[in-house]
Amino acid sequence: MSETITVQGAVLSAMPVGEYDRRIVILTRERGKISAFAKGARRQNSPLLAVSNPFVFGSFTLYEGRTSYSLREASVTRYFADLASLYPGVYYGYYFLELADYFGKEGLDEKEMLNLLYVTLLALMNPSLPDRLIRCAFELRIMKEQGLMPWIFSCPVCGKKTDHSKWYFTQDDHGLICEDCLGRRLGFEGNASETISSPGKREGFYGGRQVKALRISYAAIRMMQYIVSCTLKKLYTFTAEERLLRELEAVILPYTAANIDRRLKSLPILETMIDSG
Repeated sequence: MSETITVQGAVLSAMPVGEYDRRIVILTRERGKISAFAKGARRQNSPLLAVSNPFVFGSFTLYEGRTSYSLREASVTRYFADLASLYPGVYYGYYFLELADYFGKEGLDEKEMLNLLYVTLLALMNPSLPDRLIRCAFELRIMKEQGLMPWIFSCPVCGKKTDHSKWYFTQDDHGLICEDCLGRRLGFEGNASETISSPGKREGFYGGRQVKALRISYAAIRMMQYIVSCTLKKLYTFTAEERLLRELEAVILPYTAANIDRRLKSLPILETMIDSG
């Protein structure tokens, strides 16, 4: 006989199964990421119709079978229905759900990921916050939660703390490197050569590998440090001018992509919506 359990979580995705059922993915506090079948959820009068959709946060009662879960009922605490009318905000939302799905694991405590997702969706509802800035903060914070945070507090080579001198961000170093160490690497080690490809960028070869470094301002460094260090309540209490926002995007977005082994399905749709907007 199946046992019944109750978990707190959020629906990350839903897909049709058969004629009337759905298969949903739930990120839960207690059991991490799980999949469950919602039988009859696509029937017009089904009590599971509304609760088996993405962006639903609540309490889910499940039958726990030997190999799968079945959704019995759910109590909604927050349904971001208003997000559906925000463009391109809703597409950012789907991207954030998919990113959480990508990193979510079964059997782990996903409380921090769930809380991060919740405050991020709330931020998307705030018209005074740029969606692009929310994306940068979410991606960098989720990298931290997954143990993939870039090195942004000091130089990994010499240990120098970040200051107002020149700093560069490289994928090879998974974060910042000071100008002196980058100069030695490109100019004096391994018979390296250096070219200036464009303002703010330095490229060269080190140990037979091409090294690309992007100049990053102290303001951008401090903002990234704040994002990974502040409490979730304060995560979206700041804004950034266009120049600084572009700088954050140039660093954080490629870094996130480099730490994911596939291109998320929602990303091309998001990019198309941004370009058309």
